[in-house]
Amino acid sequence: MNTAHAISLEHDLFNYVLRLGDSPLILAQRLCAWCGHAPELEIDLALSNIGLDLLGQARHFLSYAATLGADPDLDEDKLAFGRDERAFCNLLLVEQPNGGFNDTLVRQFFIDAYHVLLHPALGQSRDPQLAAIADKSRKEVEYHLRFSRGWLIRLGDGTEQSHEKMQQSVNQLWRFTGELFHCDEVEQRLAEKGIAVDPRTLHDGWQQLVKEAFAQATLEVPQEMAYRQGGKQGRHTEHLGYLLAEMQFLQRAYPNSDW
Repeated sequence: MNTAHAISLEHDLFNYVLRLGDSPLILAQRLCAWCGHAPELEIDLALSNIGLDLLGQARHFLSYAATLGADPDLDEDKLAFGRDERAFCNLLLVEQPNGGFNDTLVRQFFIDAYHVLLHPALGQSRDPQLAAIADKSRKEVEYHLRFSRGWLIRLGDGTEQSHEKMQQSVNQLWRFTGELFHCDEVEQRLAEKGIAVDPRTLHDGWQQLVKEAFAQATLEVPQEMAYRQGGKQGRHTEHLGYLLAEMQFLQRAYPNSDW
């Protein structure tokens, strides 16, 4: 392998691992904002625990990404708290506001159904570090899906009001689900080498999970609409900037402090 090709591969891998770490990091920040505000104590604890699981996954991926970066002093904290909005590569879906519990729940179900397919596939990666992180997270993502799917069905097939609210959330967030399966050149090059997961291969399985849950929840799949994408390339909605301002405040105000 020539030097230029090796550098290109490492650059692709760095970007890909950032994507894998940024999405759970941002989603963890969203979920933990529910602490003390959820509809009931059981949900409050569940959302916080899921957020902590996602934060742990983010730490593993970002710690690995730090070893691939050009800066020898780079670490997970600098990646989380030292980057600006355009340097984040998370999916647009996870940065959407919490809204009501119905909005949070539908957002969570969409990403959980994706993760429960992504992590087993990533466990087959030729990159041993990626495979190990994915294998470690498999039981967590399976639990996350059980939680969100259960509540999706319970509320979708509940009262007239709960059904209406759930359908509204589905209609609002559906346009962000197309990005889950968009494969750009970075992912394609790494997938061809057996390192990354081609997200297009997960689409049919995800659709099946969603349709089965929607059938039990008496929810309808929205009509075709223009999908939003660009988060993996650093093009975000207006919501991410506000989230980062809150998440990064202490490190920005008191840089390099020890706690």
